[in-house]
Amino acid sequence: MGNIRSSFIKRVSKELIENYQGKFTKDFDENKKLVEEFTTVSTKHLRNKIAGYVTRLVSQ
Repeated sequence: MGNIRSSFIKRVSKELIENYQGKFTKDFDENKKLVEEFTTVSTKHLRNKIAGYVTRLVSQ
């Protein structure tokens, strides 16, 4: 069984990858900084969830 993510996290992650192509890498820590720079996410928990999903999408 895999992780279950909300549609908000999936939507924001896909929009970030689409709008900022080539910026995101397979490195979670780097993606975390980019998510913080490109979005106005209010909590660290949400930022990390989005960065993790972005990393997973880029890795595939």
